[in-house]
Amino acid sequence: MRMLICDNMALCTDAEVQRLLPLVSAQRRETALRYKHTFGQWATLQSWMMLRELGLPDQPWDYNEFGKPFLPDGPFFSLSHCKKGIAVAMDTQPIGIDIESYRDVTPELIEHSMSQAEQDQINASDDPIKAFIELWTRKEAYVKYLGTGIAGLSGNPRQYLDNTADVSLITTATKDYAYTICTKL
Repeated sequence: MRMLICDNMALCTDAEVQRLLPLVSAQRRETALRYKHTFGQWATLQSWMMLRELGLPDQPWDYNEFGKPFLPDGPFFSLSHCKKGIAVAMDTQPIGIDIESYRDVTPELIEHSMSQAEQDQINASDDPIKAFIELWTRKEAYVKYLGTGIAGLSGNPRQYLDNTADVSLITTATKDYAYTICTKL
């Protein structure tokens, strides 16, 4: 498994977008330019450049029915971005990665998305926002690993981590964000 993080958000400029556009395939350019804001354009281009740095072949991506990008002949890869960073990972087996900035969350979101044990863990934490974001990245990385995303899973998001005994979930926290990588054990 290989991964990269970019958290130098000073790179997110119109000039950097213009510099990166000619360096990527027509598919990546088209995808990046669908975003109206510089951040979306830059995050799309930067994540592609990072995946290329990891050795991902420069060929068009396919998408499964849930929107997860893949290459028919591999390798497996995953990407994520938030306001504080971009995370990409690549492996020879399924992989999921998620990165999230720390931000305020509502009690309703916590109740809707977390099991009672997870809610208790968040409420007992010295930093409930950090605890929530770390758990959320675990859930997102897991459903990316599965290839379904959250929209593709039926059932309650509170239960997403109930069946993860066969995977490794590694979460890293920084002062600005947390990220989780999910791989097969």
